[in-house]
Amino acid sequence: WIFEGYQCLGPDYDRCLLSLSRGGKDADVKREFSIADKAFVKGGFETPEAKSSMEWLDQDTLLIGTDWGTGSMTDSGYPRVVKRWQRGTPLASAITVLAGEVEDVRVFPQVEKDAQQAWPMVQRSVSFFEFEKYLLGDDGLKKLPLPLQSWIEGVLDGWAIVTLSEDWRYQGATYPQGAMVALNLHTMDAEIVFSPSATQAVESVALGKSSVYVELLDDVQSGVLRLQRHAGNWRATPLPLPTNGVVSISAANSRGNDLLVSYESMTSPDTLYYVDDNNAVSKVMALPTMFDASDVVVEQRFTTSKDGTRVPYFVMARKDVLEKGNAPTIQYGYGGFKIPILPIYFSESARPQHGALAGKLWVSRGGVMVLTNMRGGSEYGPAWHEAVLKQNRHKAFEDFFAVGEALVADGVTTPDKLGAIGRSNGGLLMGAVMLQRPNLYAAIDCGVPLLDMLRYHKLLAGASWVGEYGDPEIADEREYLASYSPYQNLQRDMDYPAMFFYTSTKDDRVHPGHARKMAAKMDEFGYPFLYYENIEGGHGGTANQPQLARRTALEFVFFVRELMD
Repeated sequence: WIFEGYQCLGPDYDRCLLSLSRGGKDADVKREFSIADKAFVKGGFETPEAKSSMEWLDQDTLLIGTDWGTGSMTDSGYPRVVKRWQRGTPLASAITVLAGEVEDVRVFPQVEKDAQQAWPMVQRSVSFFEFEKYLLGDDGLKKLPLPLQSWIEGVLDGWAIVTLSEDWRYQGATYPQGAMVALNLHTMDAEIVFSPSATQAVESVALGKSSVYVELLDDVQSGVLRLQRHAGNWRATPLPLPTNGVVSISAANSRGNDLLVSYESMTSPDTLYYVDDNNAVSKVMALPTMFDASDVVVEQRFTTSKDGTRVPYFVMARKDVLEKGNAPTIQYGYGGFKIPILPIYFSESARPQHGALAGKLWVSRGGVMVLTNMRGGSEYGPAWHEAVLKQNRHKAFEDFFAVGEALVADGVTTPDKLGAIGRSNGGLLMGAVMLQRPNLYAAIDCGVPLLDMLRYHKLLAGASWVGEYGDPEIADEREYLASYSPYQNLQRDMDYPAMFFYTSTKDDRVHPGHARKMAAKMDEFGYPFLYYENIEGGHGGTANQPQLARRTALEFVFFVRELMD
């Protein structure tokens, strides 16, 4: 069993729901745990293994979406029914709050709390990026007048704080895509809270007693704003935090306006800061360094993609290596699902592109690590993501290739020393890199990938990603998918880069069949490749630190052999 996370009941946080997964799968068991007793609660809340979502309504009540039996799950494999479950009663007796459709992605509960009360809600995800939002009151559900492509970040003094992924025309006003608005949950009036510039993006939001905190990206440079409402207007104050790295809000709460913020960069470990009500910042503690970064530089650069779009990227290397040039280089990319690629030091997932691992195992040896901020992420807000949806997926690939070409043109590396790495959606990218630009890359690390884009929607959670990639059941979308799907486009007698595939037997999100089929076809065509399938791990690919260390070592050894030796 793998510990996957917890949900604690505020404001005392003395009872928590622990999520436990067999082998790291998305499906898990949830059990109630007492912090005071340091033990599971006898007769407490407990769910059978399923892809569940739940929220505390109060100490004795949960809102829960789970597998209720035949017909209760969506085509994507997630719950479509949310119910109210009372302590001391069987799960089967829970009362239905909202039922969605089988074609939906999922239905899930959300409970937000401000200083006055709890605000229970249920969301119906009609696609991966579109949500109907319902407020649950004593008289039942009330549909909120918010656009589908928006997200409720929390509630402040009865105002729902909402980020918009599409323009919202409401009550005679137009609120722009990418902006943050407030919706009064009593009167249903709306107002603008913050509107980012063309180079900015709201990355994350947290709420205090009377403040909204925003993690803001500006040309992929990170900072935090404090927003407060005065006489009907919202004022933004930048917090005086370190720059040239990644600033993240670690903790905020509805009973005060102070917060904890962390800072890291590719060369600096996570450092925790306390910010008081008056925006004074003090350092609390820092994690130890994992490698000597005294001679390492991290540069942000920009290049131009095929359609003229300006694409940023980060380059990490020793100073002498950059000056000399033509160095072994690994280029990382993802490019999808609104996920930004930021220059962090280390996280629990321990990816090779993280500064601590790249610094110790690659850069210190004379290698270069590159992070590509290609379209598909959220580096410049929702439009940056929308630009590559469905029949525009090739633009994400072109952004990645443009950075690779710039690395060669600028003398950082050469095609015989340039490698590429990506996982999940980034694994699909790696398939495209292999097939479309084999002359630009010498080695490719392709993890837990999507590779058969004509059948992805039939495998596990694949149906939920139709909004990202397109629907193979629609003729013109299928034709486009077929034009680049790596599995279908693999050819005989080609000079492909060296390939390393990895997956997990227990991945219940992206089916391991993608990697297996691609490896089998490469074997049939007589191509050499490396393939590693971990038995445990879920979509993360590993279930514990020893497994993670082993796979990370395999990845770096692969690149050392192919690009350095």
